[in-house]
Amino acid sequence: MDRGRRYAFTRGMSSGIPISAGYFAVSFSLGILMRNSGLDPLEGLVMSLLNNTSAGEAAALGIIASGGSYAELALNQLVINLRYFLMSAALTVHFAKDLPLHSRLLVGFDVTDEIFATLVAQERPVSEYFAYGLFVVTIPGWAAGTTLGIIFGDILPASVVSALSVALYAMFLAVVIPPAVRDKRILVLVLVSMLSSLVFSLEPLSSHISEGMRIIILTLALSAIAALVWPEGEEE
Repeated sequence: MDRGRRYAFTRGMSSGIPISAGYFAVSFSLGILMRNSGLDPLEGLVMSLLNNTSAGEAAALGIIASGGSYAELALNQLVINLRYFLMSAALTVHFAKDLPLHSRLLVGFDVTDEIFATLVAQERPVSEYFAYGLFVVTIPGWAAGTTLGIIFGDILPASVVSALSVALYAMFLAVVIPPAVRDKRILVLVLVSMLSSLVFSLEPLSSHISEGMRIIILTLALSAIAALVWPEGEEE
């Protein structure tokens, strides 16, 4: 690995440390759900290594606990995690145009809300090694949290476990706020997104829609509006 790639990888690892800490806190709570669903530590470890999404894993645990079919499980994960397809598509303009397919697949493997926010906040073009550095820190943090939650979940008081979950939201704010301060367009989109999400969750006609599907609808709608209001040229 040359010096430039090594520097990008190291910088990605550094950026991934606070994300990993937030992941650990949230996934510890998820590990308790895994234990209640009958999963052992090894099963929880493998599940979290391959599926880094709290909503997806929590929904999967409900299906597993109820004895649902593989088809039901696959369809459920497709709908809940569909927004990551959109995020991966949006990330294509942030990486070099000649990035090989295998590198794109590796980057797309661990696109989460926090990873996406971190990557789009970087100066273009983003090095794939920066993303790899993020992954080698965040994926183990998520998987370790669920595994230890299965093993030691009953030791900590419920209030402490609940309080740990706040760390992820604080970390996400730390990722979003700096670019929003630098670019007023991002700030406007963040505020409009928050307001739209609140309206969708309270509006009777849309409140019955699953959270994952609401995110997809709002992402498509607001992205289209932003593209029309602030079009980005091909050279940019």
